[in-house]
Amino acid sequence: MSTPPEDEWRTYDEFAAGIATYRLPQADLTGRELVVALDDGPVLDLRFVDATHVTCNGVRDPYDAIAVRDDVFFVNLPLTSVEGEALTLVFSTTTHRALGVLSVIGKEAVEGTPQVQQTFWTGTTNGGEPTGEAPGPSRDLIGRRNLYRYSPDHLYEHVYVSSQRYAWQCLEGVQRGHGDMDLSTVWKFADGLYLFCFREFRIAVASVWLHDLGIALRTTGIFLGLNGEGQSEHSTAGGHVYPLGSVTYPDVQPV
Repeated sequence: MSTPPEDEWRTYDEFAAGIATYRLPQADLTGRELVVALDDGPVLDLRFVDATHVTCNGVRDPYDAIAVRDDVFFVNLPLTSVEGEALTLVFSTTTHRALGVLSVIGKEAVEGTPQVQQTFWTGTTNGGEPTGEAPGPSRDLIGRRNLYRYSPDHLYEHVYVSSQRYAWQCLEGVQRGHGDMDLSTVWKFADGLYLFCFREFRIAVASVWLHDLGIALRTTGIFLGLNGEGQSEHSTAGGHVYPLGSVTYPDVQPV
């Protein structure tokens, strides 16, 4: 597999086209009301108006929702009320635990810094007392190597190198032959459920994923970035996970 020249590096909208083919079906949260209190962050009063729109603290925006498990939802607000931002929430109706990720496209690119930045919060939801361990940063994926199949034309390999970086390469798709090592964040939400986020250096794009590495071996995600025209764009994504194995470091521990 030859490496394409740098001037053939694909834009975000090119590689994201079709990457939601194997995504889990949408969940309709019409009529649901939810309050999410994020530690050291905002309190979000969510009222789901219909299958595609929600008001968050009185502001109407679109949303998409996936029932990752019977009691765990992945909800993304591709904000139209604020340019270049996306708010992603993961919550459990059983434990009343929650995670929040705010992705924001920076006004200007800075050499050596991803242009899309992310802020992370843990939190709780109304409707009951929180139970179980609170979500938080995790090192559980370090050393793992997985394949991710998002469509017949999208196949990627990930290697989780440390708590701050992961390596990827495209095996099938318009990015075939491309690969890099980018900034990443992993938080454990529940047994087998991991929030995985990355922020790329070469192009202005970041992503939020919820990996179900239990029995289901599925992943659900979203992208926020600048397309080939330099405009902000939101995309959904999802697919199947194929574990290839893992390694451990006998003498040292990665950062």
